[in-house]
Amino acid sequence: MRTIKQQARFAGLLYMVVGVIAPIGLLFVPSKVIVSGDATATADRIRASESLFRLGIAGELIPQVVGIFVALALYHLFKGVSKTLALQLLILGSLVSVPITMLNVLNNVAALTIVRGPDFLSVFDKSQLDALAYLFIHNHGRGLDIASIFWGLWLFPFALLVIRCGFIPRFLGYLMMITGATYIVNAFAVLTVPSVVPFIDKVAMPLYFGELPIMFWLLIWGARGPKANELVAE
Repeated sequence: MRTIKQQARFAGLLYMVVGVIAPIGLLFVPSKVIVSGDATATADRIRASESLFRLGIAGELIPQVVGIFVALALYHLFKGVSKTLALQLLILGSLVSVPITMLNVLNNVAALTIVRGPDFLSVFDKSQLDALAYLFIHNHGRGLDIASIFWGLWLFPFALLVIRCGFIPRFLGYLMMITGATYIVNAFAVLTVPSVVPFIDKVAMPLYFGELPIMFWLLIWGARGPKANELVAE
């Protein structure tokens, strides 16, 4: 059996793997491939950089798989604090958000298939194929907005567990609550009131980084205080 400190560091290691790989698929590759509002330019970039686009697909799938084990590791870490909250963390952090995000990757797979122009799509001309591919990429973006609602929701039970546990600084929990609310507000704005998104983006951008401190704390220190060397609850 692991001590609480060892379990926390193990969870932090997995969490950091997600934190390092996820931006490749969510930020880096889209910034190199997608030309906002221009279907033809976007499709041409995908054709010219198919390997990069596939890297982006992998950069979304791998963090989701690892994310399941992050949620399980955190569940085992915190179930002695509150089994109810730990279950909520597990459900929202893996059983709900992971399937949504992984299925959403099919939109990018469809876009890649379309721009490659297989024979069964020969009834469409290039401009039509480009437009269809861009539609799937657009839908992929909206799918991420839906998934991000749950990326925000899982941070609330996680934050409450941090605040209550006694072996992690409480302020890290409050930071996660702010980040969780930011995910949710931004997602609903994009999906329902897009006119306010430019304003929200300016405010929200620095708030997303509220999740980073808990990653580093778990990885580097794990846990502190008298409980740190106790065994993880059965």
